[in-house]
Amino acid sequence: MPAITVEDTLTLPRIAEPDPASTAARPVLSVTSAPSAFEGEGFPVRRAFAGIDSALLDPFVHMDQMGEVEYAPGEAKGTGWHPHRGFETVTYMIDGTFQHRDSIGGGGLITNGDTQWMTAGSGILHIERPPEELVASGGLFHGIQLWVNLAKAEKMTAPRYQDIGAGNVALLSTADGGALVRLIAGDLAGVAGPGATHSPMTMVHATVSRGAKLVLPWRRDFNALVYVLAGRGSAGESGQPIHSGQLAVFGEGDTIRVDADLTQESRSPDLDVLVLGGRPIREPVFAYGPFVMNTKDEIAQAFEDFHAGRLGTIPTG
Repeated sequence: MPAITVEDTLTLPRIAEPDPASTAARPVLSVTSAPSAFEGEGFPVRRAFAGIDSALLDPFVHMDQMGEVEYAPGEAKGTGWHPHRGFETVTYMIDGTFQHRDSIGGGGLITNGDTQWMTAGSGILHIERPPEELVASGGLFHGIQLWVNLAKAEKMTAPRYQDIGAGNVALLSTADGGALVRLIAGDLAGVAGPGATHSPMTMVHATVSRGAKLVLPWRRDFNALVYVLAGRGSAGESGQPIHSGQLAVFGEGDTIRVDADLTQESRSPDLDVLVLGGRPIREPVFAYGPFVMNTKDEIAQAFEDFHAGRLGTIPTG
């Protein structure tokens, strides 16, 4: 996993381990396995949130792990032009390259460790696909796409695009240097990530070395989700086993704990996890197709506006 690595984590700012006497560890409520599916023109994904109570996910709506897949020449696939309204899409590339274009002029290439943060808001059209050279040559492709809900008062905000390069991500380590923590958005241990979010949230990609542990301070008003990108380990003080393609949902408390098994597979020498948390919006959610609104009537209006060309136009050239 080449997404932003360092040779010596001990050179990074360290996250002080919380005092167990004054903090409460979050318990693990559930561990579920993500089913496989296909998205867009046929690229493989794992549906990370499948089967989870939406109240435990709020403000997050949907998350796909894209790949991990090694494409042969001519096999790489993406999506066609499509609309969105009412939420934010976050595409985080771990391996490979993806190309984004949208109807407000945003876009470009994102590659190892890059993130594109697109606020669909009142409406936008966009396309995501591998560049022609990757289609021609083939290669490794692995990433995450996350949908973050917007509160009713912000659903019709102006669309926005953020290009968050790998070099802008805040890098931290645990107190003993056993884990590399990449802070993409939100605040963690007094450090702010580069992503600007409408819904208060934190997004972290952590690599935990074999036999090491990751203990993160976590806001009490945020939920807490840990998705395993690769490797094996355990979640919580109870040591609930977790492995690649599984999501652990945590209960209330001040800290999140994840441990990496001492023995890992050769192709995944460490435990890689995506850690997410946000302040629940607690509003009705009606999601259908590419739109996330509060009511069925608002979804119908979104489709009407899309067909009438009010969500933007596909740029030429």
